[in-house]
Amino acid sequence: MTRSNPTRTAVAALVAGALLSATACGLGGAGTGDAEEAERTGRVAGEITFRTLQLKPTFTGYVQAVIDAFEKEHPEVEVKWEDVPGDGYNEKLVADAQAGALPDVVNLSTDSFQLLGDRGMLADVAKLDGDSAKEYVPGAWEQFKLPGRGDSVYAYPWYVTPEILTYNRELFERSGLDPAAPPTSVEQFFDYAEQIAARSGGQYSAFMADPKGRLPGDWQKMGVPLLSPQKDRFTFDTDKAVEWVERMKDLYAKGAMPKESLLKSDDINQLYGGGKLVFGPGSPGFVKDIKQNAPQVYAKTQVAGAVTGRLGHIGIYAQSLGIRKDTKHPDAAAEFAKWVTNGPNQVEFSRKATIYPSNAQGLADPFFSDRGDGKDAETLARAVGAEQLKTAALDANTPVQWTNQVGDAVVREVQKAITGEQGARTAVKKAEEAANRLLADAART
Repeated sequence: MTRSNPTRTAVAALVAGALLSATACGLGGAGTGDAEEAERTGRVAGEITFRTLQLKPTFTGYVQAVIDAFEKEHPEVEVKWEDVPGDGYNEKLVADAQAGALPDVVNLSTDSFQLLGDRGMLADVAKLDGDSAKEYVPGAWEQFKLPGRGDSVYAYPWYVTPEILTYNRELFERSGLDPAAPPTSVEQFFDYAEQIAARSGGQYSAFMADPKGRLPGDWQKMGVPLLSPQKDRFTFDTDKAVEWVERMKDLYAKGAMPKESLLKSDDINQLYGGGKLVFGPGSPGFVKDIKQNAPQVYAKTQVAGAVTGRLGHIGIYAQSLGIRKDTKHPDAAAEFAKWVTNGPNQVEFSRKATIYPSNAQGLADPFFSDRGDGKDAETLARAVGAEQLKTAALDANTPVQWTNQVGDAVVREVQKAITGEQGARTAVKKAEEAANRLLADAART
């Protein structure tokens, strides 16, 4: 049985983006959305506030050292650091925006980036610091563009976590599969799951049933167009999406997934660590957990590149640093954000937590290419993840339009199809309609 540990819990709150969606909260009042955007003056000076998400106390020493080194390099700048809990983070951002009290430099998840960026609360860092684009891995800088805003970028990429594939080598072989030939497409992954279900005799399952963990990534990898070219409406009601739902329904009925995992969040670490699941979570941090908490299963764990499909896409989860649009000290804020996200600082952070630099210089550090003797899953996971960040297309990421609310609406309809309450085509049609209603509602707020 697995147990949580403090470091993993702290990082999971960051990397998993465990925040409540506040897209529909609105940002009226004295926010910065209509404020004039700050312009650089050429002087790096002033007092700036820096807000992070749940880094204390685990990473207090690291963050404070980064701040101290910056202040030494720029003696006219004072950085006031505040760290806040994950619970209610988006709601706090809304309240601060309404009060005109956003920090100068703020840690943003995908949700909170959308929340502030869509409402014009963030400075265009491509305008403040366009030369920095080349310092990040391909795709990382583009992560923080917004639909209809051209080449503007609204946050500095910070740390990222890529997808990988983890699986139990012994159960793979027991199912008649070759551990040296893991699945490379969504369709092949489903084929493997079907064979696992047929051979397992109910003793173990292939993967978790909850569609929320698979969408929209699976659809993107299958070539399903999530959005119109104008990115103003969802367009995933396609034969391919219907095929995916039908396959999930069939696999669920055949026992490829734990039945109870469709409607409730089972602990995937416990199931995998107990030898009840072939495929583990697609996260390098998960491998570290299994090593600590289920060493017998860790010894059987194999790591490979993520399922990408014919498009060669992977998803990444990215954290970023946004700049308040009307900050009084744009030079200090931009230079500090760039400092926090530079190569050496990101590498040091990655040595303390299971994360990866978005900075190209940082990702080139030998720490991320070392495969050791090729047998240790944790070492391999780090190298495999880094290699994918360097080479794979990164456009299987969740688009900003796919909010938590949209995801929940889609999943509700898909779950009904998987259990046979409605047909797959009806589910996809109703899911698209619900998603577009939410998108239209968000546009009106």
